[in-house]
Amino acid sequence: MGDQSTTNPLIMEAKPVHPLHQIAETPTHKLLLKQWLKEEELILNRISLKETQIDGVRREITNLYCFFFIFHSTLLILLFNSASSNPHGGACRRSWIPSLCSLLCSLGLVWAVRYKTDVESHMEKLLAREKEDGKLLGKCVEELKKKGVEFDLLKEVDALRRAKSLRVEAKAVRKWSARDFVTLFFFTVSCLVLALVRVILCN
Repeated sequence: MGDQSTTNPLIMEAKPVHPLHQIAETPTHKLLLKQWLKEEELILNRISLKETQIDGVRREITNLYCFFFIFHSTLLILLFNSASSNPHGGACRRSWIPSLCSLLCSLGLVWAVRYKTDVESHMEKLLAREKEDGKLLGKCVEELKKKGVEFDLLKEVDALRRAKSLRVEAKAVRKWSARDFVTLFFFTVSCLVLALVRVILCN
């Protein structure tokens, strides 16, 4: 009985303390864990906000696409009806008026589409950066929870800061992107509409 009573305390003393208990008993580790968890939550909120903003920008781009085609379709229909009701060639002499209106509206819509696609691309880069920051911070939180007091604060925190500061986006060689093809497509359509305006009013 005496031997059992002496061995039981030794067994209890040999039982390792869980890393979370170690963190709870160490003020510096506990404070760091709280800060990181709070920062992780802020990053998730920023990611959610940016995703919502990107969806909004994409809806605006879709609306611009629809307005572009609706505007030119309506313009061509009205000009065709006008040319049919006035076949004596008077509309041909005034063809520069609808042509100028079509050109100005086309340039404005093409610029708006290009601007919105650039905004979308910029926000996608910011979103990717936030997700990368979330992954780095998540790894540090997991390491802290796993190691407890064995977690080297100076080394790990410095590694996290270094990973953020040294993260440089690789600037690839400028190539044609989907935005460039969209701009070229709308510009081509605008030129075709100008030609159709002339054909409808003068022929």
